[in-house]
Amino acid sequence: MAREDRTMDAAAEKDREKWMARFQVRLAMQPGVDRAVVLQAVKEVTAHCAETGEHPRTHFGDPDAYAVEAAARLVPADRAARAKRHNGVLKTVESVVKKIRDVPGL
Repeated sequence: MAREDRTMDAAAEKDREKWMARFQVRLAMQPGVDRAVVLQAVKEVTAHCAETGEHPRTHFGDPDAYAVEAAARLVPADRAARAKRHNGVLKTVESVVKKIRDVPGL
């Protein structure tokens, strides 16, 4: 019976790790999010789970959706808007460069 409990504990721990990894990646992809924001959000989730013993999915839900919520809460609106504009400019430049490369003889 003890072996079965250890297997279930290991599976639950692996699931928590997967949730946290996905949350961190999705959070880092949000506009304006830097290392400090990711660390703060991870600290909040970890502290809550340590205090309550809950799985992060139980309290915070889907890691992708919570990453969007956390970014909206933790990133100043002006920084997020600036990052979105910057990303848009980069995509435009990349598109132009790709079109230029497709032109024969250049």
